Amino acid sequence: MSESIDKTNFLDLKSCDPEKVISRTGCKFDKIKQQYFVNIWGHTYCVDLNKYEVRTEGTGSKDHHSYLDLFVLYYLMKSKNMLPSGVWVSEKDISGGAAFFRGPHTIPTDMMTARFGEDIDFFKKDCEKLEGTPIEMADAAFLFKITPTIPVAVLYWLGDEDFPSEAKLLFDKNIEQHLPLDIIYALSVGVCHALG
Repeated sequence: MSESIDKTNFLDLKSCDPEKVISRTGCKFDKIKQQYFVNIWGHTYCVDLNKYEVRTEGTGSKDHHSYLDLFVLYYLMKSKNMLPSGVWVSEKDISGGAAFFRGPHTIPTDMMTARFGEDIDFFKKDCEKLEGTPIEMADAAFLFKITPTIPVAVLYWLGDEDFPSEAKLLFDKNIEQHLPLDIIYALSVGVCHALG
């Protein structure tokens, strides 16, 4: 069973109508093996309902944070077939986000600043490796299509004598239509881990 994921999440997905899950997410479902296959951030993930696990499939599978597994499950269960709005918001702009995204739920963008420091070219190369698309924000910024309906932007500002370098995540305004706050946090940790 996938670490840190409660078995009930798999049972909840199992109770969903596969045809509806497919129509909402564009995933594939193997009825015999009880496995969903979904493309997340350029990689195919298999959600095995019999083994209660989420795993990456194929060659070149990347190491990912276990929180991303939780995001994959919730994406299949709850996301809507709704195109991005094109409006970026911070985690604090999401309904309930100002209270939720602090303390233990502070998005760990410091993982990125610890890794990239003052090396903006290193940040850019790493984002390009992860299939990011450059966007005109901050000192450097990239858009990542986690799914066709859920993009995330990663922004980076270089520090100076007075302020350290800073990284920030932005979300499409519609993300709150797809996911609850704790799963947005899980996705955020997965993104920070991939870059940090």
